Amino acid sequence: MKNINLRKYLFLSLTICGISVFSQQRIKVDGVIAVIGKHIVLQSDIQKFKIELEQSGETVSGITDCEIMEQMMQQKLLAHHAEVDSLLATPESVKSTVDRKLDYFKQQVKNVDELPKIWGFDTMEELEEELVRIEIEQSLIGQMQQKITEDVSVTPDEVRNYFNSLKESKNLPEFATEVKLSQIVLNVNPSPLEVERVINELATLKTEIEGGANMKMKAILYSDDPGVSQNGGLYTITRDAQFIKEFKDAAFSLDEGQVSEPFESMYGYHIVKVEKIRGQEIDVRHILIQPKISEMEKLLIQQKMDSIKGQIALGKLNFEEAVKLYSQDKFTNKNKGIIINPYTNETTFKISGEQFMRAFPNLHTRVFNLNQGDMSEVFYDEDMEGNKMFKLVMMKEKIESHTADFSIDYVKIQNLALTKKRQETVEKWISEKVLDTYIKIDDQYKDCNFSVNFQKNI
Repeated sequence: MKNINLRKYLFLSLTICGISVFSQQRIKVDGVIAVIGKHIVLQSDIQKFKIELEQSGETVSGITDCEIMEQMMQQKLLAHHAEVDSLLATPESVKSTVDRKLDYFKQQVKNVDELPKIWGFDTMEELEEELVRIEIEQSLIGQMQQKITEDVSVTPDEVRNYFNSLKESKNLPEFATEVKLSQIVLNVNPSPLEVERVINELATLKTEIEGGANMKMKAILYSDDPGVSQNGGLYTITRDAQFIKEFKDAAFSLDEGQVSEPFESMYGYHIVKVEKIRGQEIDVRHILIQPKISEMEKLLIQQKMDSIKGQIALGKLNFEEAVKLYSQDKFTNKNKGIIINPYTNETTFKISGEQFMRAFPNLHTRVFNLNQGDMSEVFYDEDMEGNKMFKLVMMKEKIESHTADFSIDYVKIQNLALTKKRQETVEKWISEKVLDTYIKIDDQYKDCNFSVNFQKNI
């Protein structure tokens, strides 16, 4: 049976890149095909899973419904026994994950109100409930797998034997080019005069709104919030909502109908008006104005970065010293400028990998052809919050793509061997637990040749 990574492709919540999956093909839930303890597998789950595989670039032609169903039943078995063993996952424990995914989904659609329908739900509450349910189940599965494998380890001899087995079978993995990068960042900030102009403009708008001007119309005319064309600057928030602290602090300090003084956030400068208070929820409308940065201000920062690069090239200071003296990036300037992979928390990247491209979309072309020790050209960049900066990047390390080598890639091979041993441990546990777990499978799947004895009751 193929080793399908169901956890990677579970429908609806786990692939953050596939927002269009169900907008392309909505599937009706049409019946229970398996019961494992208190957990069920639906007929529609099979088709949803296939769509997820196709959307992720995987081929489904050689994967049978029986294979997919068995993988799903194994996951349900893990979740069931996690509950039996009193492992805990609650809506509160998965809230941050659900909120993060909902925020991402909202960014991918033009009209947020259409989001539930895209995913096959009538309301946002129903979509959120389903995401919570799936995340709770996934948390239980992960905890159960961790519990089963917590004592599993591999010895150096096991690692060597694993490598030799791959070598003998001519299945040694190919490792893509990996890099370690360091950066110097100089922020491009607006002038004090420009900040003063923005604050004065917001103060004038506040006075006009308090005098009876329409806040929605002012937001449409003046706000730099990209969502203003859809919602007129209106948001419904709670104290726990995923909004920046400054925004919530300003909003919850006001009475209904009041307008805040101008305040600063990472996005720029705002004023907020409370339109309606409903218990723990409030409707607020805001205007965001971002100070403009002149081309001259950009040029001055670029010239400063060019000077820093020149000093490094002439040997007057090394890159790490320059990071310490000049870099303004709070995430890397205390770490010798080393860029951290946000998906793995490691200091290396597969330079052509999807994670690298997604995390640093403007960086790939700047460093792809650099050799170890080379510096990039000075370049302009903006982050997701709209902060503007110039960057200089150095290729600290570069390991070209290659076939696995025991001495060079010992840690990677060790991790592969450990993953295999953990997988085998979980598979053995599943084979044993099937025997004392309530399982019922629909007759239409009675002829499936499962690798585990799920059909014991048929």
